Amino acid sequence: MNKRFINFLLTMLFVVLVGAWIYTSVRDEFLKQSRTAQRRTVETVAAGYPEPEDVDEWLKRLADEATEYKVALVSEIPMPGEKLNETPKGDSDLAKLTESSATDPEFSKGFDNAAYEEIYRASKNWTVGTKEEQAIFFAPAVSLKTHDIEGALVFAFNTDGEQGFMRMINTLFFGAFILFAVVIWQLMMSRDPIVGFALAGLFLMTLVFVAYPLFEALRLSFIENGKFSLSIWKTILNSEGYMSALWGSLKLGCWTATFSTLVGFLFAFVVARTNAPCKKLISTMGVLPVISPPFSLTLSIILLFGNNGLITRWLRVVGLNFSIYGLPGLVIVQTMGMFPIAFLTLSGVLQAIDSTYEEASLNLSASRFKTFSSITLPLAIPGLLSAWLLVFTTSLADFANPLLLAGDLRVLSLESYIEVTGMNRLGHGAALSILLLLPTLTAFLAQRFWVAKRSYVTVTGKPSGRITELTTPLVRRILTGIIFTIVFILILLYGTIFAGCFVKNWGIDYTFSLENITEAITRSKDALFDTVTLAAIATPIAGITAMIAALLIVRRKFHGKRLLEMLLMTPFALPGTLVGISYILAFNHAPIILVGTAAIIIINYVIRELPVGIEGGIASLRQIDPSIEEAATDLGADQATVFKTVVLPLVRPAFLSSLSYTFVRSMTAVSAVIFLISARWYHLTVLIYNFSENLRFGLASVLSTVLIIIVFGAFGIMRLLVRENANLTKSVN
Repeated sequence: MNKRFINFLLTMLFVVLVGAWIYTSVRDEFLKQSRTAQRRTVETVAAGYPEPEDVDEWLKRLADEATEYKVALVSEIPMPGEKLNETPKGDSDLAKLTESSATDPEFSKGFDNAAYEEIYRASKNWTVGTKEEQAIFFAPAVSLKTHDIEGALVFAFNTDGEQGFMRMINTLFFGAFILFAVVIWQLMMSRDPIVGFALAGLFLMTLVFVAYPLFEALRLSFIENGKFSLSIWKTILNSEGYMSALWGSLKLGCWTATFSTLVGFLFAFVVARTNAPCKKLISTMGVLPVISPPFSLTLSIILLFGNNGLITRWLRVVGLNFSIYGLPGLVIVQTMGMFPIAFLTLSGVLQAIDSTYEEASLNLSASRFKTFSSITLPLAIPGLLSAWLLVFTTSLADFANPLLLAGDLRVLSLESYIEVTGMNRLGHGAALSILLLLPTLTAFLAQRFWVAKRSYVTVTGKPSGRITELTTPLVRRILTGIIFTIVFILILLYGTIFAGCFVKNWGIDYTFSLENITEAITRSKDALFDTVTLAAIATPIAGITAMIAALLIVRRKFHGKRLLEMLLMTPFALPGTLVGISYILAFNHAPIILVGTAAIIIINYVIRELPVGIEGGIASLRQIDPSIEEAATDLGADQATVFKTVVLPLVRPAFLSSLSYTFVRSMTAVSAVIFLISARWYHLTVLIYNFSENLRFGLASVLSTVLIIIVFGAFGIMRLLVRENANLTKSVN
């Protein structure tokens, strides 16, 4: 160990020496080029010095046109140590500095060089007016006719560019040194370098793309008029309206998470653990709400059940008054839109449960309900809690549905959105969004505490190839009937979207037309290509990263595990508006400039959707005995081989769910991506939103339908690429 440590120190010493040489060379070369460019500017401007009668106009023109420098003219060059006889002409701030500093050794040396027709750069920077770090040059003012020296020109150059570059290379070299130190440490000191690299990569990713943007948002909430202040938080915490919005968010999140988890569990149980008919249809409808843009389902509900909706009008005719607005309507809408999150999470968990225990229970004369309540349901608790937490955080962060359906209910996500987009108060919006983290982190810690106290291992070797039927024909028909009722409602809602493709403008002009299809496809070609490309790049990155993170969290003990989990879960709880704004604040300047590029959109997708894959992976891994992986390791397999050939096949359902969900959310993202798109990289959902906002529902319906078709096609491709493991294929008995 001591020898390894000494070798590590010697290696790092060598790295420091080489790095210092490279850093010095880069810095000196840049400063040389920058100062050479400034000197050439001084030479060019001084060469155009006019006749005495035109000097005032010349200085005025320079002041109006020059942006990188300021100029002042000293008509009589003073002797060393003497004050000026008159106030210099030109820029007032530079003139004041020149007059007050004329006796300074640097200025005396500059005037002396100008008297000998030489250009001189002061050895230090000066403060000109309120601007610090200005580079000062002195040049002779030579008459073109007589070639006599008529004074000295003083130039002040803005050095913000130099300072910014120096900060950037300082950060880059420091970051490179830390990264190299981590790599060398893992290679020379760690017994398992691959795990070490994975942990280092996850920590680096979360620090750069989660903690840093969140810090920028937090910093905004403590800044007012450019100064540190607590006034924003005092206003929020003392406001009954904002506290009422917090309570409204909690009520909405709890009700939505509870109902969505129940519906998602119902879908997942019928598909994974029963012999019910039409499983393909149920699975398809179980993911349909999460495929479409989040506001399209809301618009469909308003068109059908709003104050002037088609179904609402019919209900009024028969004497029934119904309003979709407010808490009950929001719970219904969010449950219909968010239960696929629970379904995708729970389907993988229920598929992975070994039915041997259920068979043993039935063989011991336990009833089907007793077997379900004492074995199946407890083993599914990690998945249930994960699904509840994911839906809860999604509900808290949602602002699209409350924006249209909140009625008199106030929620923090909507308040935050209005503060940012409506009132342009970024600090207030950031503070309200950060306030949403408190209930989310509380739920996260409670879930982790509950799960950590129990064991849910069921896969201890080769899993059973059978699934025991736990429902009687009557119960199965009842559950299937409930599901098909929900499916019918979904078909009704999405039928509204499909019908909107073939009318001129839904809600305004119901004339049959195919013009919307042609116009929508023509106007969306670039956005469609960009959306599919970005989602396709982000999907495998997020899926593999999620499984690696889940494996490390479940199977490894390391310092900072809880911190890493919190950082990975945090983006899912943040409102999309806050994520978009914080990314712009964090990555719009050195050392990491990503705004306007495809990279910032892809990173947003990966970071935002990681929690779903991680939660699904954690829930599945808790059911797999670690001895399976230990056996592979004992047989000589390294960690990469164990992950590829043992872990990934066993968690295939969770992995496929992660891929599917990431692709879907990337294709249908709105709230964060609307701040990150650029002229080069656009997004289809933003185009759909713009069409909807302009009452072009026909065009919006066409693009929503196209989006759904693309996502379903991608699902099929994913299932072909990530094939079902024959050892995990199960049949229902």
